[in-house]
Amino acid sequence: MRLFNTLTATLAALGGAIAAAAMNTPAKPPAVPLAVRSPYLNAWLEGGGTNCVLPGQWPRFWTGQILGWQGLIRVDGKTYSWMGGAGGFDHAKQISLHYTSTKSEFVFDIDGKVHLTVTFLSPVYPDDLARQSQQFSYISLEVGCSDTQERNVQVYMDVSGEWASGNDSHVIKWEQGVAGGNNGDVTYLKFNREDQQEFEEQHEIASWGNWYFSTNSDGGMTWEIGQDSVVRDQFKNRAGLGNNLDTDFRAVNDRWPVFAFSHNLTVQKWKSVEKVFTLGIVQDHVINFAGHTQALTPIPGLWSSYWTDERDAVTAFYNDYQYATRASEALDKRIQSDSERAAGQDYATITTLALRQAFGGLQFAGTPSKPYIFLKEISSNSDIQTVDVIFPAYPILHYLNATLSRFLLDPLFENQESGAYPNKYAEHDLGTFPVAKGYPDGKDEPMPLEECGNMIIMTLAYAQRTGDTQYLRDHYPKLEQWAEFLVEDSLVPASQLSTDDFAGTLANQTNLAIKGIIGLKAMGEIAKLTKREDKWSKTAYDYLQTWKTYAINRDANPPHTTLSYGDNNSHGSPPCPSSDQQNHADSPTGILYNLYADKLLGLNFIDQEIYDMQSNFYPAIALEYAVPLDTRHTWTKSDWEMFAAAVASNSTRDMFIQKLAHWIGNSSTNRPMTDLFDARTGGFPEGGPTFVARPVVGGMFALLALRH
Repeated sequence: MRLFNTLTATLAALGGAIAAAAMNTPAKPPAVPLAVRSPYLNAWLEGGGTNCVLPGQWPRFWTGQILGWQGLIRVDGKTYSWMGGAGGFDHAKQISLHYTSTKSEFVFDIDGKVHLTVTFLSPVYPDDLARQSQQFSYISLEVGCSDTQERNVQVYMDVSGEWASGNDSHVIKWEQGVAGGNNGDVTYLKFNREDQQEFEEQHEIASWGNWYFSTNSDGGMTWEIGQDSVVRDQFKNRAGLGNNLDTDFRAVNDRWPVFAFSHNLTVQKWKSVEKVFTLGIVQDHVINFAGHTQALTPIPGLWSSYWTDERDAVTAFYNDYQYATRASEALDKRIQSDSERAAGQDYATITTLALRQAFGGLQFAGTPSKPYIFLKEISSNSDIQTVDVIFPAYPILHYLNATLSRFLLDPLFENQESGAYPNKYAEHDLGTFPVAKGYPDGKDEPMPLEECGNMIIMTLAYAQRTGDTQYLRDHYPKLEQWAEFLVEDSLVPASQLSTDDFAGTLANQTNLAIKGIIGLKAMGEIAKLTKREDKWSKTAYDYLQTWKTYAINRDANPPHTTLSYGDNNSHGSPPCPSSDQQNHADSPTGILYNLYADKLLGLNFIDQEIYDMQSNFYPAIALEYAVPLDTRHTWTKSDWEMFAAAVASNSTRDMFIQKLAHWIGNSSTNRPMTDLFDARTGGFPEGGPTFVARPVVGGMFALLALRH
């Protein structure tokens, strides 16, 4: 058991001398990740004002729906709330919040007598599919004395049925049990929706699966299942629980059943006592997928290949806590140090907040011989396996373990290679999570150039990083099909959507065109790696030369690329410019983030002059929190900001990073980190969509993906 560090002990001892505002390091995030490991285990403490204070408000699902989760501590007969919105309790004084890549740590002072550290640990195992496949998180309570007196302290935590159903009128059922383990027995409280509906959601919460809340079965532990206020009052009045199970299964909102644990602790001077809890969901099948056979087939949770049953999985996760702590500390240190070396502490502030959110959008499925990762497009429209959401998330996988990217690409290849998708361009997504049925009618959201370029770029990036050229050979016919489409459409793109579909369609998009042109160059590399004729590189080179005449406004001060082709360049004009183009003095502009693929693939294809030109241009249009995505509005996208930063000059890179770190600590948004915000105000875009908790924040690792 670890001891409190000097800072924690000092802060707790100072007690009332600390200012009322809690300290937040490395910054005050818009929302604090609590239990974030999958699309369904995705609980946050929403921010607000200047602090993220744990007691006095309910944790929430990424949708904003309340998740009943209450924490109490009893010292010298008085009970304090350290988490949750239940009334009738004084609030423990929060001294600090500190987040790392895998942990959120809150420190409390209890009336100058006891200091409490609450750590929410959601480990990420990029090299361990078995451990990563489990949808569980840890909560650690560590209690120590702030004075010289030995104390008897009781700690308490409960969760409500709200975790198990997106509709509070649904009936839930429950049970209590004990499972064995190497480090002692584990007691669990299991609850689930009575009417299970596999592969269905209500308000984005799964309508199937079993929830487990667990802790160690030591002599000082008691438990209770019953009405929220009754159970909490029992702890308050009796310093423990009665080991009673309410047998009246009922709706979530009918006398609000909760599932509670209490531990009785003896805390001595200069020592601390730690108690660990786990919380999560077990689902036998996690995705319904139409792959090679074109028929929807239930895909098991990958966890089921490693453990005999769900009780075994629950116990294994609980007893793995010490390993999880060591592994998480090592990953935290790696990301912190790599980020600092790459671009300083501001960059570490960004990457460390992004890790859990990025992996929280992933569902691990299949078997060890055929693993899949299915991605949920959280909050934008809940599509599954959206190609232009995988693309911005890609850098985190290339930094941590590029093999994982294949498990995201496989479902897209399988569905399209089955013949189920009729269009000659790449599919946009596979349906609505968790049903990956594809689009046999071809009526997915059309982003033809966007997705063809993305698929070719991502497939080559995977093969380069892992050396798996067989993957290129296996999928060459489909890659070639998409490359032929790029030949037709990439130089002068028709009016169509790009990944920034909230901005609408636009013809002759400069940034979209360069993605397609880089995609063609990437296809040339694929041909070489598979010992086929390179029919693509010369076309890519010729297109690039023409693109430069269409896309660059050299008369501007400073020169820059335009949002879409115009007729303002003396070196030529496109054969079919948009009818609404302005002259060069007022030409619309945008962030040329698709240059990033050239660097990721090591193509050395794009002229350095273009990188330098854009680096000189971005500071001229920067606002307080970011560079606007384009001149149609003051909105920006943080993932594309980091793509642009990764290939910019050092000074411009640092400008992008400093502004995004400034936004994290000062944004008026108070929900899981959005990737779309107003570059001027720092708030959600007025009149635009509200994106939260999306896995695209894997793009925050764009710079690290180039260095590792």
